[in-house]
Amino acid sequence: MNLTPTPRIKGFHAHVYFDADTIDQARALCEEAARRFPLKMGRVHEKSVGPHPDWSCQLAFKPELFGELVPWLALHRNGLVVLVHPITGSDLRDHRDYPMWMGAMRPLDLSCLSDGAVEYDV
Repeated sequence: MNLTPTPRIKGFHAHVYFDADTIDQARALCEEAARRFPLKMGRVHEKSVGPHPDWSCQLAFKPELFGELVPWLALHRNGLVVLVHPITGSDLRDHRDYPMWMGAMRPLDLSCLSDGAVEYDV
């Protein structure tokens, strides 16, 4: 039995992945999510950012929203790949150990992530 304490989840990030052919679809999805839900929509990156191998847009949200937002994304992503991970304070563990994928898993570049404490505003 694992006696390691479970990390506290302070929030979540959903990273919507897209390319030149699906940028309008991804932008519309993220903007609609931001209109419907109390979350923070990040920039629509037309390049790889951080560990993400594809263009992406981040949606940051509080834990209370998970049960409503994640099913909504699942039903409305229309083929887009979405990575959802908790925010526990360790970027490395959040992306490596705790990710949830909608669609095909994509290879993340974990070399840029730290296991040290990090804080995000959600």
